[in-house]
Amino acid sequence: MHIMEGFLPVRHAVGWFAVAAPFLAAGVRSLKRIVGEKPSARLLLGAAGAFVFVLSALKLPSVSGSCSHPTGTGLGAILFGPSVMSVLGAIVLLFQALLLAHGGLTTLGANTFSMAIVGPWIAYGVYRALRASGASLAVATFTGAALADLLTYVTTSVQLALAFPDATGGFVGALLKFMTIFAVTQIPLAVAEGFLTVLIMNALTAYSSEELRALKILPEGRADA
Repeated sequence: MHIMEGFLPVRHAVGWFAVAAPFLAAGVRSLKRIVGEKPSARLLLGAAGAFVFVLSALKLPSVSGSCSHPTGTGLGAILFGPSVMSVLGAIVLLFQALLLAHGGLTTLGANTFSMAIVGPWIAYGVYRALRASGASLAVATFTGAALADLLTYVTTSVQLALAFPDATGGFVGALLKFMTIFAVTQIPLAVAEGFLTVLIMNALTAYSSEELRALKILPEGRADA
């Protein structure tokens, strides 16, 4: 998913920075509010950021010389909301670009939009919708995290197709090609990430139930949901 340094045309790179900027501004405000209102959530914030860094740094080869990896953004989006994850995700992507040559600075806007904005909003929206319909915490967490991972790569495919339309099929032809390349590894990775996120949530339910109640993940007076 990390589009490499210098790969996008300049106008596309600049455009994705512009698209991501309002989400990042909202995320900074949300992050300040959460830290101010719930100081005890700082450890969970750090853990959510570390979870994203570790998972999204794992490169697994795909076809045609590309690679895939989990994203890890679903967990933080469920815990703190999607706006906060836009900031944490952008920070992770910046450090990966500087320290691991994973992604790039010129493509930071595009990578932030796909992994740190679209993914978290998908996770949060799906999680909330399922919980409102009566789904269990495990089912809602699994579905939100898995779809966040998968839709991140759909978004990256759209970004690449916009930048490099197919000579004969145009945008649609390029989109189908990019999505097919990523789907080979990303569908099973999305499922695996969903299960891993459920395991992490179960651990948090067991050992950090008070913090989860403060974040309204667990209802008051109950150890699980």
